[in-house]
Amino acid sequence: MNFHQFKNALFFFALTSFTVVNAQQKTIEIKGKVIETETKQTIEYATISIIDNVTKKPITGTITNEAGLFSIDVTSGNFYIEVSFLGFISKTFKDFKVEKNKIDLKTISLSEDLEALGEVLVRAQKSQTEFKLDKRVFNVGSDLSATGAGALEVLNNVPSVNVSIEGEVSLRGNSGVQILINGKPSVLASADGNALGTITADMIEKIEVITNPSAKYDAAGTSGIINIVIKKSEKKGLNGSVSLNVGVPNSNSFGLSLNRRTEKFNLFSQLGFGLRTYPGETESINEDFEEETTVQSFGDSEFDEKFSNFLLGTDYHINDRNVITLTGSYAYEVEDQSSQQDFTSIDGTNSVTDAWLRDEKTEATNPKLSYELQYKKDFKRHEDQSLLFSALGSSFRKDQSSYFENTTSIGSKSDAEQITRTDYKLADYTFKLDYVHPFLEKYTIETGSQYVINEVSNDFAVSDLDDDVWVSNPNLTNIFNFDQNVLGVYTTASYEGEKWGVKLGVRMEDTQIETLLETTNENHSKNYTDLFPSAHTSYKVNDDFSIQAGYSRRINRPNLRSLNPFSNIRNTFSISTGNPDLEPEYTNSYEITSIHKIGKASLNFSLYNRYTTDVIESVIVSFEEGVSTSRPENIGTSNTTGLEFNGKYNPLNWFSLSGEFNINFFDRNGIFESESFNFKGNRWSSSLTSKFKLPLDFDLEVSGDYQSEFESLQGRIYDNLYADLGLRKKILKGKVILNMSIRDVFASRVNQSETIQPDYYLYNSRKRGRFVTFGVSYGFGKGEAMEFSGQRRR
Repeated sequence: MNFHQFKNALFFFALTSFTVVNAQQKTIEIKGKVIETETKQTIEYATISIIDNVTKKPITGTITNEAGLFSIDVTSGNFYIEVSFLGFISKTFKDFKVEKNKIDLKTISLSEDLEALGEVLVRAQKSQTEFKLDKRVFNVGSDLSATGAGALEVLNNVPSVNVSIEGEVSLRGNSGVQILINGKPSVLASADGNALGTITADMIEKIEVITNPSAKYDAAGTSGIINIVIKKSEKKGLNGSVSLNVGVPNSNSFGLSLNRRTEKFNLFSQLGFGLRTYPGETESINEDFEEETTVQSFGDSEFDEKFSNFLLGTDYHINDRNVITLTGSYAYEVEDQSSQQDFTSIDGTNSVTDAWLRDEKTEATNPKLSYELQYKKDFKRHEDQSLLFSALGSSFRKDQSSYFENTTSIGSKSDAEQITRTDYKLADYTFKLDYVHPFLEKYTIETGSQYVINEVSNDFAVSDLDDDVWVSNPNLTNIFNFDQNVLGVYTTASYEGEKWGVKLGVRMEDTQIETLLETTNENHSKNYTDLFPSAHTSYKVNDDFSIQAGYSRRINRPNLRSLNPFSNIRNTFSISTGNPDLEPEYTNSYEITSIHKIGKASLNFSLYNRYTTDVIESVIVSFEEGVSTSRPENIGTSNTTGLEFNGKYNPLNWFSLSGEFNINFFDRNGIFESESFNFKGNRWSSSLTSKFKLPLDFDLEVSGDYQSEFESLQGRIYDNLYADLGLRKKILKGKVILNMSIRDVFASRVNQSETIQPDYYLYNSRKRGRFVTFGVSYGFGKGEAMEFSGQRRR
């Protein structure tokens, strides 16, 4: 055999061998579906491993898709199949049938491995808080992200932040906190519902708490900012919750929240409707020392509100670095209010001279519309380099009519009837551009601009019944227009090292305000430009102790209610008006904060000082024939120095304690109409919340609040003490939650104030009483049920 024949034979032998081997290794398709044993929900990202029977090593593998389905091809004929998922007991398949080169495992049920899950949580990275220049950052570790909890439960683990069992978020005891998503306003964080419940713990990277905002944020005063940062690698799937609530007095609502995530789209929607009732009890005393007369009133009121809202939005991920967000929402409210006030006039001998009943019936409709467009671009150069543009618009309208009737029972006063009509229109537009540019590893420059347009019109008319004819009252009828445009431009620069950092910034805001009282053709124009500097620094002493200091200049612009000179005639003996000449107040805010970690406790101490000029105060400007008239005025300066403490302590797995204490000392200086308003005083407040994890998956929450009495410009504000109680029961591993809450358990929350002057004395009191609410909520997808989803909050 020559070489040529040998080469042909070798080629033939190799070709034949390959054909035989290939014929023996036929391709087999393996498919199936993976679900949870108890809930029957599909499991996404479950691992399918094809393992060699001899070597016990993996041959190939795949994962399940969004629907829990998988399909994989294998050519080996000697293997077994293993199906596994973190926190679940794995299943192995060694006996299976091959039919037409296919293995169909059908539906595979996996049960939770509670012991393994517990080990994972124990070993997991713990969530922790650290200072970052102008904010505190709570990094969400796997101890929380692996629990399947929702955003509100994660927030409840953040120091200084408290979430009540009803889902109300407060920062350092103040519920007026602004919540942002990835640094921008979002309907997911709206207070009108609980779309925030569609965000689950495993989607959250960190939560930023800002108590003294830098120049990057609006200069208008705020009680604080909470920014929820979502991970860029969001898990795909369907999340949602549905809730039903009933209460006494009426606190009835139904809510549905849905969030669907795919590779390109994040779709979110919310539907809610309900009925709320707010009862009220009022008392007032107007005592005239010169005339020796007193007018007393006692009243009961009931405010009913029917509401509905719908929200729809989407995030479209153009690619890994570009995303567009479109959102729209619509709400419609119907209000009915009725009240009865008994008035009594008493002379100097303590004899009743007059008595009458003032009856009110008010109806109103409030349509609301909001919409937003946002575009965010991330850059390949640096993970923190970004460009964000947003355009937001909203409109609100109130069509209201009221009927008042005075019926005399004692004295010679004639019966009287009045009607009022209000046509209120509001439109807001906000355009914002932000750019973040990191460089040289530890340096960052942020710059941006914002333009806000506010357009408000209030058409208010009053008519009196005279000989069965309604006659317009020109002294109380007017159309007031308010237009405000604010242009803001800012720049900040920061250095952030491992131990120490500093951030400096300045914001320029140009404000234009136009007001017009059409009835008398009175118009006022204001235009002012201000600079708002800010400076922040932080130093990390060690892992358990850090300190932060900050300064910012703030502004409080008067709103339409403060500027509109119309009268409130609900109580004709206590009239309030606006002041179109009102100027904004300015505040220089200084703050030093420390954070301590001592074992299972997290403690924060803050020392602050706020110096405010042109302080806006409500002042009694006249008192004639028992009628007091008040309006806001700019009264001098206020210098406030305070100490705040808040902390959380988790001594046991089933018990946690959080509390706040705030005390401040103020020094007021001012002169109004030749009268000195110089005085000093102090006020303090505290709150304490205890949370218990009881057997059978019950959660109990007990909280108490106290606000001290303090001196005001012309009198004093009474103290206030009240308590809230909440009970929650989880079933089906947190997928269903039952709630019961009691607000103001002892009906002790009463707002009382008095004005003490040489010529007169005024007392006012208002009480709402106890609220009891029951609710059930069901959550589906990756998160647990969220409390009170879809409920409108006040």
